[in-house]
Amino acid sequence: MADDHCRVRVGDHEVGLMGLKQAIEEIAQSHPDKTDLEIQEILIERLSKKNYIPNSAKRDYGKAFVREFRKFLGQGCEEASGGSLRIVVLGPGCSQCNRLEQTVMQVLSEMTLPASVEHVTDIKEMAKYGFVRTPALVINGKVITMGAVPSAKRVKEWLMEANGVQSAR
Repeated sequence: MADDHCRVRVGDHEVGLMGLKQAIEEIAQSHPDKTDLEIQEILIERLSKKNYIPNSAKRDYGKAFVREFRKFLGQGCEEASGGSLRIVVLGPGCSQCNRLEQTVMQVLSEMTLPASVEHVTDIKEMAKYGFVRTPALVINGKVITMGAVPSAKRVKEWLMEANGVQSAR
């Protein structure tokens, strides 16, 4: 399936996920009688292979997956609320941009911090942030750095600051 990427509200954050639509379609056909808990477990297991799902947020991801599954089936479900920490990597997909994205994912994993992470490669979308040298890191709509790949330590400081935690320097 070509580019099965979607954005889903997970807890207080909007995240990008690969393969959710395809997984839901397949499970709806092969396991239509499963309970919500079984659907959660199946989708978390499948989607963990292609997506970053922090252990501390698996419950929230599971709820979001069931919500999307129920919406797909046309059944009633509770909508998710808004969120706060949104991370965007801007860059055409070069090695530097990919390294920045990997650094962000590594730091998020170490911090067990749930956040939405998106890598924008479309020049028109990047232009919305103003003149930006790539790679660039955007946290909650603010361009934090551009033109270089910062250290993991520095990325962690920015994420802690954006999440409202003071870093001990």
